[in-house]
Amino acid sequence: MSDQRMRITLKIWRQAGPQARGEFRTYRLDDVNPHMSFLEMLDVLNERLIAQGEDPVAFDHDCREGICGMCSLMINGQAHGPLKETTTCQLHMRHFRDGDTIVVEPWRARAFPIVKDLVVDRSAFDRIMAAGGYVSVNTGNAPEANTIPVPKDTAEKALDAAQCIGCGACVAACKNASAMLFVSAKVSHLKLMPQGHPERQRRVLRMVAQMDAEGFGGCTNTSECEAACPMGISVENIARLNREYLRAELCRES
Repeated sequence: MSDQRMRITLKIWRQAGPQARGEFRTYRLDDVNPHMSFLEMLDVLNERLIAQGEDPVAFDHDCREGICGMCSLMINGQAHGPLKETTTCQLHMRHFRDGDTIVVEPWRARAFPIVKDLVVDRSAFDRIMAAGGYVSVNTGNAPEANTIPVPKDTAEKALDAAQCIGCGACVAACKNASAMLFVSAKVSHLKLMPQGHPERQRRVLRMVAQMDAEGFGGCTNTSECEAACPMGISVENIARLNREYLRAELCRES
């Protein structure tokens, strides 16, 4: 891979605060290393802005290893950028071309209000998780791993659902700003494992109720959420969530 530097034009959403009027501002970088990650490129921009006495661009980041889900950016209209199953921090500048113009925006959803620039408040996800409550466990020594047999395919489905990092890309990509993929992943991985069964009915009812209270939209099965998810969470989990919710409602009414 050549180390030839790239010229990049950035159109970045700038908004001083939740109530402030936002706008796109244009920045040009003429010395971008193609081996940089997208966030490292933003670091370079911010260093330049600070040196010029300007306010740096606010954006979320933490692990920068594709695990935490903090790096939530819309890049040229796509959640986390153009690569499939890739978080923003894992996206490298070599996937863009010299002279490209890149538009960078925050997640756009009523349930994710903008805090500043590219940072949004995703605490709605935390409240949904909290509404789900606890999982009953016995304290003391760890039980023998083979005490509760779990079929291999069931365990794999549970682990696949548990990979959800709560980044919110599914919400940002959905035309309705639905959180069904996120909620279904959290419900599924506990429902599939026997340890999650005691609270399964209460869990799904409370989490769906909190999701609705937060103002997320409804699911219309376009599957854009799965396409945008950096962990490849399947929409099969949404079908599983719907079955769990119907079951819980029927049991509650009886």
